[in-house]
Amino acid sequence: MKKNMGAADKIVRFIIAAAIAVLYLTNVITGMLGTVLLVLAIVFLLTSLISFCPLYVPFGIKTSSKEKE
Repeated sequence: MKKNMGAADKIVRFIIAAAIAVLYLTNVITGMLGTVLLVLAIVFLLTSLISFCPLYVPFGIKTSSKEKE
């Protein structure tokens, strides 16, 4: 599993995940929408922590900088 996410991508995902978590915990978003968004936030957090997004692979997207050889 090669890293395919850059620093900016990871930071944006982390901020979005944190915002969704805060909105969910303060009951601003509730019900089915809240649950779906919370699951999305967890996925964003996990992908930002491991620097790999499986959805990028089929599209050939790579936001990380080139590795030195």
